[in-house]
Amino acid sequence: MLDQLERRLGRFALTHVTLYLIIGQVFVTLTAMLQLLDITRLPLVPALVVNGEPWRLITFMFLPPPVGGRFSLMLLPFAWWLLYLMGSALEDHWGALRYNAYLFTGFLITVAVAFVSPEWPATNYYLMIGISLAFAWLNPNFELLMFFILPVKMKWLALISLALMGHDFLLGTRATRLEIAAALVTFLLFFGRSLSDAIRYRRRTMAVQSQRAAEERNGPQPRHTCRICGKTDVSNPEMDFRYCSKCAGDECYCPEHIANHEHVTATSDEDKS
Repeated sequence: MLDQLERRLGRFALTHVTLYLIIGQVFVTLTAMLQLLDITRLPLVPALVVNGEPWRLITFMFLPPPVGGRFSLMLLPFAWWLLYLMGSALEDHWGALRYNAYLFTGFLITVAVAFVSPEWPATNYYLMIGISLAFAWLNPNFELLMFFILPVKMKWLALISLALMGHDFLLGTRATRLEIAAALVTFLLFFGRSLSDAIRYRRRTMAVQSQRAAEERNGPQPRHTCRICGKTDVSNPEMDFRYCSKCAGDECYCPEHIANHEHVTATSDEDKS
């Protein structure tokens, strides 16, 4: 469906949307540091939206990453650089329309679940983590220099993010749990099928590896076994094993016994059992 929409509406998609988000967050951060803006009036609080502060439906998207203290403020440029890197890569990979759809879906679900707990503030924190999860899924082996020094692959950063989200889900408020659920639902809407395919592929791979390991331990399993003498294609690979068309069921015989055996009938086979 997104492919059809992209062909029809792709030219109307907003490009460089990640850059606009970062510019807005930088502006909010600087004006708040200069005490020109009360940042507490930006988070999405549905109860306040209903009571005459509708701008919160939009402004929460421009909240900067949640860092505090003078030293932590030094991490903001790195956080914004990382967000720009991942968001721009997703837009290049998907196209602007699909990337817009991912962000807009996460935005809508986050706003919707926020009204379940209207007194609690909602932020864009887990929605931004959703961008990193999407990037990590598409580029699991992409190596990122953390703080421009330590090389770490995106798949490990994604696992760390999921672990932190699990911690927040267990210990956080209901509003926090709903925000996490909104980010994960958005991710599954776009990657659920590929995730399911990856799980099935992994299961098949593990089954094949388990079978090969069993063969290495126990040796190869025979495909053909003579009903009379028990010779197999493993013990006697030079033999041409055949199946008797006059016997009930698939009865295999070696060349010596294919023409010299008592035919198995359904009745005699049941009596034997």
